[in-house]
Amino acid sequence: QVQLVESGGGSVQAGGSLRLSCTASGKIERINVMSYYRQAPNEDRKLVASITNSGRSDYADSVKGRFAISRDNAKTTIYLQMNDLKPEDSGPYYCHFTQERHYRENYWGRGTQITVST
Repeated sequence: QVQLVESGGGSVQAGGSLRLSCTASGKIERINVMSYYRQAPNEDRKLVASITNSGRSDYADSVKGRFAISRDNAKTTIYLQMNDLKPEDSGPYYCHFTQERHYRENYWGRGTQITVST
């Protein structure tokens, strides 16, 4: 089992910045991927940014150039720096962890709310 603890989030005006972090603990394999997803009302969760244990990152087109994901492998923690926030960035953000042990494992954090006002 893997546990995810999220922190950060909150409310900010458009153009502002916020930082999220997510720490994984438990039975963690060396090879894994950690990500943040956002869920809009009445929609499925969509990938915002992901990063592998080797540091390879990927971003949704809508956040490229504004968000930056990083990780500290020693702490199994990821950070999502969100700059130039827009109202459409609002919503719950969920940390996701995936790895393969005997099978593909997927874990989700409880989510943290981001609200961007005009």
